[in-house]
Amino acid sequence: MVSHARWKFARDEKVAQGIAEDPEVERRREEISLAFDLGQAVYDRRVALGLSQTELARRAGMTQPQVSKLELGGTVPTVPLLARLARAMEAMFRMELFGSSIRVTFTDLDGTAPEEAGTEPPSTERASAPAAEAETDADADAGTERAAATG
Repeated sequence: MVSHARWKFARDEKVAQGIAEDPEVERRREEISLAFDLGQAVYDRRVALGLSQTELARRAGMTQPQVSKLELGGTVPTVPLLARLARAMEAMFRMELFGSSIRVTFTDLDGTAPEEAGTEPPSTERASAPAAEAETDADADAGTERAAATG
């Protein structure tokens, strides 16, 4: 099996040799990159606010698994969903396009990003954190459902 790093290196070698990538593959690659960037922006803002995936889902009219999938880059959200997420996180959503680069952020309503406001930026170890939290959130949901069922 080829690791991701080797695959990327092989792709970069082909580009350096002048071998063009299929336009459809390039378009799909950009879509995947955007999905990851959007997911990271949601994750960063949610963590900066101290919200669980379950709480964000409740505020945005989603389910916790939908929030998890979004944060992991498994889906590209629609504009109405981005608006709901921004309201749920009391933030402004910004997408800045410059050349082939895209920058996605959720900022405080006064226009400052959490790191600009003096809060510590979230850890870069995002891959395991949402998965662990998803299990915690699911356990909390199960406990809430049991409590509601018992009175």
